[in-house]
Amino acid sequence: MAVTREQGAVAPSTRNEKTLEAETREARKAVAHGEAAPQGVRSWGVLILTVLAVVYTLYFARDIILPIALAIVLKLLLGPAMRLLHERMRVPQSLAALLLILVVFGAIGAVAFAISLPASGWIERLPQTLPILQEKLAVLRQPLDFVQNALKEFEHVTSSAGPGAAEGQSVTVNQGSGIAGNLATGTANMLGRFFTTMVLLFFLLASGDRLLRGLVEVLPSFSDKRQAVEIASEIETNITGYLLTITMMNALVGVATGLAMWACGLGTPLLWGAAAFLLNYIPILGPMAGIAIFFAAGVLSFDWPWYALLPAGVYLLIHVVEGETVTPMLLARRFTLNPVLVIGSLFFWHSVWGIPGAFLAVPLLAILKIVADRVEPLKPIGHIIGA
Repeated sequence: MAVTREQGAVAPSTRNEKTLEAETREARKAVAHGEAAPQGVRSWGVLILTVLAVVYTLYFARDIILPIALAIVLKLLLGPAMRLLHERMRVPQSLAALLLILVVFGAIGAVAFAISLPASGWIERLPQTLPILQEKLAVLRQPLDFVQNALKEFEHVTSSAGPGAAEGQSVTVNQGSGIAGNLATGTANMLGRFFTTMVLLFFLLASGDRLLRGLVEVLPSFSDKRQAVEIASEIETNITGYLLTITMMNALVGVATGLAMWACGLGTPLLWGAAAFLLNYIPILGPMAGIAIFFAAGVLSFDWPWYALLPAGVYLLIHVVEGETVTPMLLARRFTLNPVLVIGSLFFWHSVWGIPGAFLAVPLLAILKIVADRVEPLKPIGHIIGA
């Protein structure tokens, strides 16, 4: 009986050890197959990797994706004019798209040609203007010294011809080297993207709603089809209204700025008006850059200090009247965006796509809000963007 009791006492312990060993083996198998991580951890890991992959793709494929994004936004901007030509005036879609592109971007080309001469003059004078600014702004001497040294270093780096220049060998510098050469390269890249954007824009305008119809046809259920149509309609209505309102207000700001700079005696009103028009597409950062530009132009053109501050002061007054009163009143009924996220979007898209990305930052953020408001799992994101 004693032996039996002893065996009975040992048997449960042996069964527990076997159970523990079996559970340990199962846990090891789960870890080996990636099944032991909590569901939340795996989801966050997949989300982070997906975001990184998207950002990587946006940056390194910008020569392909950027023209597509620009063409889509421009299609939304030109949508009302396209409907006017095609639906009311009965112009064929392809011909209407071609006429619209020729008229609009012919006007842009004419303005760019008109301002190219004064703009190139200011760019060529840039290295010589820094000593003048340094003399008039003695308080800011140290930052200006840093900028001037950085500019010289930049010219030295871009004009060097490799290791031979560092060893003191004679180097022949072409006229296109330095800042001018970099500007020429940047202009060539910009023209290439512009041409690609125009081709894509033509086919988007000429095809009408064909892409949307194709997307709706492949969706599995009627509710998905209806949701896709509602999202597309809301994006077209709100983004088109936003772009038209902003373009109209920016044109008024450009006209007012050009006339004000002409009245101040700064000259070349078309140049200053075009600069104000383009900068106003970039919220907050664009007007800040405009104030700096008009301040520098006033310092270089007029006697220091008070009269030189007049161009920047007038531009600031125009921007306050437009940016703080008129435009918010016109856009408040369409949508409201979180200013913190607007700034974050500006910095993000500028770092990914440069200046065109800064122009597209607000429309892309608004499109994200519209989509998030319509898709149930994304509604918290839409609420945060519009808070």
